[in-house]
Formats: sequence, structure tokens, C-alpha cells
Amino acid sequence: MPKELDFENLRLCLDNYKATNLFIRDCGGIREDGKYDLQGLTKVKENLENKNLDFKKDKSGLYILIDTKEVFHFPLKSSGTREADGFSLAYERIKIDKNGNERLVMLGRGENPYDPELPEPRSSILRHNLDHHLLEIDFKGRIDLKFHSWWIEPDWKYWTIDVR
Repeated sequence: MPKELDFENLRLCLDNYKATNLFIRDCGGIREDGKYDLQGLTKVKENLENKNLDFKKDKSGLYILIDTKEVFHFPLKSSGTREADGFSLAYERIKIDKNGNERLVMLGRGENPYDPELPEPRSSILRHNLDHHLLEIDFKGRIDLKFHSWWIEPDWKYWTIDVR
């Protein structure tokens, strides 16, 4: 999704779709004890059932709120190659084979997320890398998308959140 629409897309998701989980972790690196940690430390892992996820943004950064209480602050000051990207959205799609086994369906580059042959998403995961932290918000069902613009034709598109 286009970076310049990050907070508009986040607002559309939170106002129009049911957030079910919030996960924030750092992106790993050298720790205080000098050891390298590839995976990163979990900072927030919250089930959002019967809770309201929200955010506010001002000059000092992005604040993630649960039931109006601040749970994490991104100063939005760090830079890095991944942080040049905007939010991304992934769908959790499960296909059941002829033996009754479940298999996660992953789409390749340029595939149509609305292909009628694909199973309907069970959930949608909104992700971003901010201030050397991974932010993931899970939503129930499909978050609808609409085409925004081309990044690299014919396979790489920018999408935005669609509210139907």
C-alpha cells in the first residue's frame, strides 16, 4: 500500500473491520548482553476480543491504544530500507484437500486476491515495519482492497483499503 496513505488505511481498517489480535515485536539485533537475537522480543501481544483498538498520531509519533489506554508508542524517527514501505495486507486462506488436510494458500506475485477459485480469507493481517518494530494487526475475515496504482507493471500493484 502507498506509504503516504498509511494512517488513512489504518483508520479505515479500525473503523470498518473487527480487529482480533495485536502483535508488536522489535526486529532483532544486538541485545544489552552483547548477544545477537534474530527474532526480536515481543513488546505487545494482545487478544482484542471485547476490546477497542485505536491509534492517535501527533508530532511525537504514533500511539497504539487499547480501550483508550496507550500500549505502545512509535516515535516514527528511525529510518531503514524496509521502513520506506507502507502497510501490507496478507490474507489467511485455508484450503482443505481431498484427504481433509488443511493447507495455507499463499498467493504469488501478480495474482488476483479476488480470484473466485480461491478460498475466502479467514482473517486479514495488516503489517508494517516502524521504528525497527514489526506491527501486526489481525482482523476477522477479509479486508476489502481496491486498486490504487502501479508500482511495477504488470505484476506489482499498490492497493488501498476499500469500504463496501
